[in-house]
Amino acid sequence: MKLAVKTLENKASGEITLDKAVFGVEIRQDILHRMVNYQLAKRRAGTHKTKTRCEISGTGKKPHSQKGTGRARAGDRKRNIDRGGAVVFGPQPRSHAVDMPKKVRQMALRIALSAKAADGKLIIIDEAKAKDHKTKPMASALAKFGFDSALIVAGEEVDVNFARATANLPRIDVLPSKGANVYDILRRDVLVLTKDAVNDLTEKLKG
Repeated sequence: MKLAVKTLENKASGEITLDKAVFGVEIRQDILHRMVNYQLAKRRAGTHKTKTRCEISGTGKKPHSQKGTGRARAGDRKRNIDRGGAVVFGPQPRSHAVDMPKKVRQMALRIALSAKAADGKLIIIDEAKAKDHKTKPMASALAKFGFDSALIVAGEEVDVNFARATANLPRIDVLPSKGANVYDILRRDVLVLTKDAVNDLTEKLKG
């Protein structure tokens, strides 16, 4: 499949042939759903913590007699029903990461790329470079494409000036090709790839 290549000023700059094995696969929502859950679960800190009975500060002395007071039996003041007491079966630090085979993760990335191509939300530019780090001219250049939400994959490395010029633009994300992932592709409306990024992703995902 062929797609037009644009300059950063939205002018014609030839065309490029996209590999159907990467940009033309069957769209499977179930794989995308699994991949997004995988990414969001993996990035959770898992630092939630409640104190158990052995961690509560307090005496182990029996607070009152077992019988004759009219009160419930109590062995100490660390019970979960006491104010400042322990928490039963509360959250403890753990990893929320789930397993997902590498081949399925690669399949999910191919599906995400193909979904953008099928929806007409894929734009190819020749390069992502800026003459200076000013935000205003960059905003004017990107406005010519007509989108306000996009992920720009800039190739093996992101140009420093380009990264600084886009840093303050809302809903515009910039990543190197090795950082391209399903969640960031789906959370933005348009996917913008440089020719270098297309070559990197095709080499990584083909076969």
